[in-house]
Amino acid sequence: MPFKHNAARRHRIDRMKFRVANWPEYEAGLRRRGSLTLWLTPDALSGWQAPRRKTRGGQHRYSDLAIETSLTLGLV
Repeated sequence: MPFKHNAARRHRIDRMKFRVANWPEYEAGLRRRGSLTLWLTPDALSGWQAPRRKTRGGQHRYSDLAIETSLTLGLV
């Protein structure tokens, strides 16, 4: 309960507004952003899934290659 201590003063904090006021301008801005085409080799796709673990713990879903690729794309 991280906000229980400040609950008496939370009513003064305004809620954030996520409303689009001008839809044509918003959609034009999305079109201006462009697109990104990603080409992956079959070797990269075969290495996308993580190998099975030999130790105790949860199973990995993605390999280190997949994680590094997604982080790099996030920077682009």
